Amino acid sequence: MTDSPGSDGAGPVGGEAVDGAGPADSTGPVDSTGPVDGAGPVIETRGLTKRFRGGQLAVDRLDLTVPAGSVFGFLGPNGSGKTTTIRMLLGLIEPTAGSAALLGRPVPRAARAVLPQVGALIEGPALYGYLTGRDNLVRYDAADPSADPRTRGARVAAALDRVGLGAAAGKRARAYSLGMKQRLGLASALLRPRRLLVLDEPTNGLDPQGMREIRSLVRELAADGTTVFLSSHLLDEIEQVCTHVAVMTGGRLITQGTVAGLAAGVRGRLGVTTPDPGEAARVLKERGATDVVVTESRLTCEAPPDADLAELNAALVLAGVRVRAFGPERASLEDAFVALTGEGFDVAG
Repeated sequence: MTDSPGSDGAGPVGGEAVDGAGPADSTGPVDSTGPVDGAGPVIETRGLTKRFRGGQLAVDRLDLTVPAGSVFGFLGPNGSGKTTTIRMLLGLIEPTAGSAALLGRPVPRAARAVLPQVGALIEGPALYGYLTGRDNLVRYDAADPSADPRTRGARVAAALDRVGLGAAAGKRARAYSLGMKQRLGLASALLRPRRLLVLDEPTNGLDPQGMREIRSLVRELAADGTTVFLSSHLLDEIEQVCTHVAVMTGGRLITQGTVAGLAAGVRGRLGVTTPDPGEAARVLKERGATDVVVTESRLTCEAPPDADLAELNAALVLAGVRVRAFGPERASLEDAFVALTGEGFDVAG
Protein backbone atom coordinates (compact mmCIF):
# COMPACT_ATOMS: atom_id res chain seq x y z
CA MET A 1 0.00 0.00 0.00
CA THR A 2 1.35 3.41 -0.90
CA ASP A 3 1.53 6.39 1.37
CA SER A 4 -0.57 9.45 0.67
CA PRO A 5 0.42 13.04 1.30
CA GLY A 6 0.31 13.76 5.00
CA SER A 7 0.13 10.09 5.94
CA ASP A 8 3.08 10.58 8.28
CA GLY A 9 1.07 12.94 10.46
CA ALA A 10 2.05 16.19 8.78
CA GLY A 11 -0.80 18.36 7.61
CA PRO A 12 -0.88 19.75 4.08
CA VAL A 13 -0.67 23.44 3.37
CA GLY A 14 -4.07 24.68 2.36
CA GLY A 15 -5.92 21.75 3.86
CA GLU A 16 -8.64 23.84 5.53
CA ALA A 17 -11.66 24.98 3.53
CA VAL A 18 -13.40 28.31 3.93
CA ASP A 19 -15.90 27.83 6.70
CA GLY A 20 -18.74 29.87 5.25
CA ALA A 21 -18.43 32.83 7.61
CA GLY A 22 -19.68 36.20 6.48
CA PRO A 23 -17.86 37.91 3.61
CA ALA A 24 -14.65 39.72 4.39
CA ASP A 25 -14.45 43.47 4.34
CA SER A 26 -13.42 44.30 0.80
CA THR A 27 -11.47 47.40 1.79
CA GLY A 28 -7.78 46.47 1.70
CA PRO A 29 -4.90 48.55 3.01
CA VAL A 30 -3.86 49.26 -0.59
CA ASP A 31 -5.37 49.39 -4.06
CA SER A 32 -5.89 45.91 -5.47
CA THR A 33 -4.54 47.05 -8.83
CA GLY A 34 -1.27 48.35 -7.38
CA PRO A 35 2.06 46.72 -8.23
CA VAL A 36 3.65 44.03 -6.13
CA ASP A 37 6.74 46.09 -5.39
CA GLY A 38 9.34 46.35 -2.64
CA ALA A 39 7.93 49.42 -0.93
CA GLY A 40 5.96 49.34 2.30
CA PRO A 41 5.22 46.47 4.68
CA VAL A 42 5.39 42.89 3.44
CA ILE A 43 2.37 41.98 5.60
CA GLU A 44 -0.23 44.45 6.81
CA THR A 45 -3.58 43.84 8.51
CA ARG A 46 -6.21 46.27 9.73
CA GLY A 47 -8.96 45.14 12.10
CA LEU A 48 -8.52 41.54 10.94
CA THR A 49 -11.10 39.39 12.75
CA LYS A 50 -12.16 35.77 12.60
CA ARG A 51 -15.19 34.39 14.39
CA PHE A 52 -15.99 30.73 13.75
CA ARG A 53 -19.40 29.11 13.72
CA GLY A 54 -20.68 28.76 17.24
CA GLY A 55 -19.36 32.20 18.18
CA GLN A 56 -15.71 31.39 18.93
CA LEU A 57 -13.64 34.56 18.43
CA ALA A 58 -10.24 33.31 17.25
CA VAL A 59 -8.68 36.60 16.09
CA ASP A 60 -9.92 39.95 17.36
CA ARG A 61 -9.26 43.17 15.37
CA LEU A 62 -5.63 42.46 14.54
CA ASP A 63 -3.49 45.38 13.31
CA LEU A 64 -0.17 43.90 12.23
CA THR A 65 2.74 45.43 10.27
CA VAL A 66 5.67 43.29 9.09
CA PRO A 67 8.56 45.31 7.63
CA ALA A 68 10.44 44.08 4.56
CA GLY A 69 13.69 42.26 5.29
CA SER A 70 12.76 41.32 8.85
CA VAL A 71 12.66 37.97 10.58
CA PHE A 72 9.32 38.57 12.25
CA GLY A 73 8.34 36.42 15.21
CA PHE A 74 4.61 35.87 15.69
CA LEU A 75 4.58 34.87 19.34
CA GLY A 76 1.87 33.51 21.57
CA PRO A 77 0.72 30.45 23.52
CA ASN A 78 -0.93 27.61 21.63
CA GLY A 79 -4.50 28.66 20.88
CA SER A 80 -3.75 32.39 20.77
CA GLY A 81 -4.87 32.81 17.15
CA LYS A 82 -1.55 32.53 15.31
CA THR A 83 -2.42 29.73 12.89
CA THR A 84 -5.86 31.19 12.17
CA THR A 85 -4.19 34.49 11.29
CA ILE A 86 -1.75 32.74 8.95
CA ARG A 87 -4.57 30.90 7.21
CA MET A 88 -6.36 34.18 6.60
CA LEU A 89 -3.17 35.77 5.25
CA LEU A 90 -2.72 32.91 2.78
CA GLY A 91 -6.35 32.94 1.65
CA LEU A 92 -7.12 29.51 3.11
CA ILE A 93 -10.01 30.89 5.18
CA GLU A 94 -11.88 34.16 4.91
CA PRO A 95 -11.85 36.75 7.66
CA THR A 96 -15.12 37.72 9.28
CA ALA A 97 -14.10 41.38 9.18
CA GLY A 98 -11.12 43.60 8.51
CA SER A 99 -8.49 43.46 5.78
CA ALA A 100 -5.08 41.99 5.03
CA ALA A 101 -2.40 42.63 2.42
CA LEU A 102 0.66 40.64 1.33
CA LEU A 103 3.39 42.42 -0.64
CA GLY A 104 1.15 45.45 -0.97
CA ARG A 105 -1.84 43.62 -2.45
CA PRO A 106 -5.09 42.67 -0.68
CA VAL A 107 -5.79 39.03 0.07
CA PRO A 108 -7.68 36.93 -0.70
CA ARG A 109 -8.71 39.13 -3.67
CA ALA A 110 -5.22 39.37 -5.20
CA ALA A 111 -3.99 35.99 -3.94
CA ARG A 112 -3.34 34.64 -7.43
CA ALA A 113 -0.90 37.47 -8.18
CA VAL A 114 0.78 37.46 -4.77
CA LEU A 115 1.09 33.85 -3.63
CA PRO A 116 3.66 32.77 -6.27
CA GLN A 117 6.08 35.08 -4.42
CA VAL A 118 5.19 33.58 -1.02
CA GLY A 119 6.45 30.28 0.36
CA ALA A 120 4.60 28.68 3.28
CA LEU A 121 4.99 25.74 5.63
CA ILE A 122 1.96 25.21 7.87
CA GLU A 123 1.67 22.39 10.41
CA GLY A 124 4.44 20.40 8.74
CA PRO A 125 4.99 19.28 5.12
CA ALA A 126 2.71 16.88 3.26
CA LEU A 127 5.00 14.18 1.89
CA TYR A 128 4.74 10.95 -0.09
CA GLY A 129 6.63 8.62 2.22
CA TYR A 130 7.32 6.05 -0.50
CA LEU A 131 8.98 8.67 -2.75
CA THR A 132 12.49 10.00 -2.36
CA GLY A 133 13.09 13.53 -1.19
CA ARG A 134 14.01 14.49 -4.74
CA ASP A 135 10.87 12.95 -6.23
CA ASN A 136 8.67 14.68 -3.66
CA LEU A 137 10.06 18.01 -4.82
CA VAL A 138 9.61 17.04 -8.47
CA ARG A 139 5.91 16.49 -7.73
CA TYR A 140 5.61 19.83 -5.98
CA ASP A 141 7.33 21.59 -8.86
CA ALA A 142 5.20 19.82 -11.48
CA ALA A 143 2.06 21.07 -9.72
CA ASP A 144 3.14 24.67 -10.42
CA PRO A 145 1.71 25.63 -13.84
CA SER A 146 4.25 28.43 -14.19
CA ALA A 147 7.28 26.17 -13.61
CA ASP A 148 9.38 25.41 -16.71
CA PRO A 149 9.75 21.59 -16.89
CA ARG A 150 13.03 21.98 -18.80
CA THR A 151 14.74 23.45 -15.73
CA ARG A 152 12.94 21.36 -13.12
CA GLY A 153 15.91 19.16 -12.27
CA ALA A 154 18.16 22.14 -11.63
CA ARG A 155 15.50 23.83 -9.49
CA VAL A 156 14.97 20.72 -7.37
CA ALA A 157 18.71 20.16 -6.90
CA ALA A 158 19.24 23.78 -5.87
CA ALA A 159 16.39 23.63 -3.33
CA LEU A 160 17.75 20.42 -1.81
CA ASP A 161 21.23 21.87 -1.53
CA ARG A 162 19.80 25.04 0.02
CA VAL A 163 18.37 23.09 2.96
CA GLY A 164 21.30 20.69 3.29
CA LEU A 165 19.56 17.61 1.89
CA GLY A 166 21.57 17.10 -1.29
CA ALA A 167 23.24 13.96 0.08
CA ALA A 168 19.89 12.51 1.21
CA ALA A 169 17.97 13.36 -1.98
CA GLY A 170 17.74 9.69 -3.02
CA LYS A 171 16.46 8.45 0.35
CA ARG A 172 12.74 7.74 0.77
CA ALA A 173 10.93 10.41 2.76
CA ARG A 174 9.55 7.84 5.22
CA ALA A 175 13.13 7.25 6.38
CA TYR A 176 13.76 10.95 7.04
CA SER A 177 14.00 12.23 10.57
CA LEU A 178 11.46 14.83 11.66
CA GLY A 179 14.05 17.57 11.17
CA MET A 180 14.82 16.34 7.65
CA LYS A 181 11.11 16.32 6.81
CA GLN A 182 10.81 19.90 8.00
CA ARG A 183 13.78 20.88 5.84
CA LEU A 184 12.27 19.08 2.85
CA GLY A 185 9.07 21.05 3.43
CA LEU A 186 11.12 24.24 3.41
CA ALA A 187 12.79 23.11 0.19
CA SER A 188 9.35 22.76 -1.43
CA ALA A 189 8.64 26.37 -0.46
CA LEU A 190 11.95 27.48 -2.00
CA LEU A 191 11.61 25.88 -5.43
CA ARG A 192 11.22 29.37 -6.85
CA PRO A 193 12.47 32.71 -5.53
CA ARG A 194 10.29 33.96 -2.65
CA ARG A 195 10.04 37.45 -1.23
CA LEU A 196 8.16 36.18 1.82
CA LEU A 197 8.41 32.89 3.70
CA VAL A 198 5.65 32.03 6.21
CA LEU A 199 6.50 29.33 8.75
CA ASP A 200 4.02 28.07 11.33
CA GLU A 201 5.80 26.43 14.31
CA PRO A 202 8.70 25.19 12.12
CA THR A 203 10.57 23.56 15.02
CA ASN A 204 7.58 21.80 16.60
CA GLY A 205 8.59 18.32 17.76
CA LEU A 206 12.24 18.69 16.76
CA ASP A 207 15.19 17.73 18.92
CA PRO A 208 17.74 20.45 19.81
CA GLN A 209 19.91 19.64 16.77
CA GLY A 210 16.90 19.88 14.44
CA MET A 211 15.89 23.20 16.00
CA ARG A 212 19.39 24.58 15.46
CA GLU A 213 19.31 23.50 11.80
CA ILE A 214 16.01 25.27 11.13
CA ARG A 215 17.16 28.44 12.93
CA SER A 216 20.38 28.48 10.92
CA LEU A 217 18.44 28.11 7.67
CA VAL A 218 16.07 30.94 8.61
CA ARG A 219 19.05 33.23 9.26
CA GLU A 220 20.55 32.34 5.88
CA LEU A 221 17.29 33.06 4.06
CA ALA A 222 16.96 36.41 5.80
CA ALA A 223 20.57 37.30 4.93
CA ASP A 224 19.69 36.67 1.27
CA GLY A 225 16.83 39.18 1.44
CA THR A 226 13.78 36.98 2.12
CA THR A 227 11.37 38.32 4.72
CA VAL A 228 10.55 35.49 7.14
CA PHE A 229 7.31 35.44 9.16
CA LEU A 230 7.77 32.82 11.86
CA SER A 231 4.97 31.75 14.19
CA SER A 232 6.01 30.11 17.45
CA HIS A 233 5.00 29.55 21.06
CA LEU A 234 8.68 29.30 22.09
CA LEU A 235 10.08 32.52 23.53
CA ASP A 236 13.66 31.26 23.31
CA GLU A 237 13.31 30.44 19.61
CA ILE A 238 11.94 33.89 18.78
CA GLU A 239 14.63 35.68 20.78
CA GLN A 240 17.47 33.77 19.09
CA VAL A 241 16.45 34.26 15.46
CA CYS A 242 14.02 37.17 15.09
CA THR A 243 14.57 40.90 14.58
CA HIS A 244 10.93 41.89 15.19
CA VAL A 245 8.11 40.36 17.19
CA ALA A 246 4.38 40.60 17.74
CA VAL A 247 2.82 39.11 20.88
CA MET A 248 -0.63 37.50 20.76
CA THR A 249 -2.77 36.14 23.55
CA GLY A 250 -6.43 35.15 23.50
CA GLY A 251 -6.77 36.20 19.85
CA ARG A 252 -5.62 39.78 20.50
CA LEU A 253 -2.39 41.59 19.71
CA ILE A 254 -0.67 42.88 22.85
CA THR A 255 2.33 44.59 21.31
CA GLN A 256 4.68 44.57 18.34
CA GLY A 257 8.11 46.03 17.59
CA THR A 258 11.76 45.08 17.49
CA VAL A 259 12.91 42.32 19.84
CA ALA A 260 15.57 44.62 21.26
CA GLY A 261 13.06 47.44 21.72
CA LEU A 262 10.58 45.30 23.64
CA ALA A 263 13.29 44.02 25.97
CA ALA A 264 14.78 47.50 26.41
CA GLY A 265 11.50 48.77 27.81
CA VAL A 266 11.67 46.33 30.72
CA ARG A 267 14.11 46.41 33.62
CA GLY A 268 15.95 43.10 33.89
CA ARG A 269 16.42 41.06 37.04
CA LEU A 270 18.95 42.28 39.58
CA GLY A 271 22.09 40.14 39.64
CA VAL A 272 24.61 39.95 42.49
CA THR A 273 27.87 37.99 42.32
CA THR A 274 29.16 37.25 45.84
CA PRO A 275 30.75 34.49 47.93
CA ASP A 276 27.99 35.20 50.48
CA PRO A 277 24.81 34.51 48.46
CA GLY A 278 22.74 33.37 51.44
CA GLU A 279 23.37 36.55 53.43
CA ALA A 280 22.82 38.66 50.31
CA ALA A 281 19.46 36.97 49.76
CA ARG A 282 18.40 37.73 53.35
CA VAL A 283 19.33 41.41 53.05
CA LEU A 284 17.58 41.87 49.73
CA LYS A 285 14.42 40.05 50.85
CA GLU A 286 14.22 42.35 53.89
CA ARG A 287 14.18 45.28 51.46
CA GLY A 288 11.37 43.88 49.33
CA ALA A 289 13.14 41.77 46.73
CA THR A 290 11.09 38.87 45.35
CA ASP A 291 11.67 35.74 43.26
CA VAL A 292 15.16 35.33 44.68
CA VAL A 293 17.19 32.57 42.98
CA VAL A 294 20.43 31.59 44.75
CA THR A 295 23.36 29.61 43.32
CA GLU A 296 26.81 28.89 44.76
CA SER A 297 28.27 32.32 44.09
CA ARG A 298 25.46 34.38 42.60
CA LEU A 299 21.86 35.34 43.08
CA THR A 300 19.23 37.04 40.95
CA CYS A 301 15.98 38.62 42.06
CA GLU A 302 13.20 41.01 41.17
CA ALA A 303 14.04 44.30 42.85
CA PRO A 304 11.14 46.39 44.22
CA PRO A 305 9.80 48.66 41.44
CA ASP A 306 10.75 51.86 43.31
CA ALA A 307 14.07 50.57 44.67
CA ASP A 308 17.22 52.71 44.50
CA LEU A 309 19.82 50.20 43.32
CA ALA A 310 22.66 52.22 44.87
CA GLU A 311 20.95 51.96 48.26
CA LEU A 312 20.49 48.20 47.87
CA ASN A 313 24.17 47.83 47.06
CA ALA A 314 25.12 49.94 50.10
CA ALA A 315 22.87 47.80 52.32
CA LEU A 316 24.66 44.64 51.18
CA VAL A 317 28.07 46.12 51.90
CA LEU A 318 26.92 47.44 55.30
CA ALA A 319 25.74 43.91 56.18
CA GLY A 320 29.20 42.54 55.42
CA VAL A 321 28.30 40.94 52.09
CA ARG A 322 31.32 40.81 49.78
CA VAL A 323 29.92 42.14 46.51
CA ARG A 324 31.96 41.29 43.42
CA ALA A 325 29.40 42.37 40.82
CA PHE A 326 26.05 44.12 41.16
CA GLY A 327 23.53 45.43 38.65
CA PRO A 328 20.48 44.76 36.48
CA GLU A 329 20.80 42.03 33.87
CA ARG A 330 19.76 42.58 30.27
CA ALA A 331 16.03 41.99 30.08
CA SER A 332 14.97 39.00 28.01
CA LEU A 333 11.96 38.59 25.78
CA GLU A 334 10.50 36.41 28.54
CA ASP A 335 10.83 39.34 30.98
CA ALA A 336 9.05 41.59 28.51
CA PHE A 337 6.25 39.06 27.95
CA VAL A 338 5.67 38.58 31.67
CA ALA A 339 5.68 42.36 32.20
CA LEU A 340 3.10 42.81 29.43
CA THR A 341 0.77 39.94 30.29
CA GLY A 342 1.46 39.06 33.92
CA GLU A 343 1.90 35.44 32.85
CA GLY A 344 4.38 33.19 31.09
CA PHE A 345 4.43 30.21 28.79
CA ASP A 346 6.97 27.82 27.26
CA VAL A 347 10.43 29.35 27.05
CA ALA A 348 12.21 26.54 25.26
CA GLY A 349 9.54 23.90 24.79
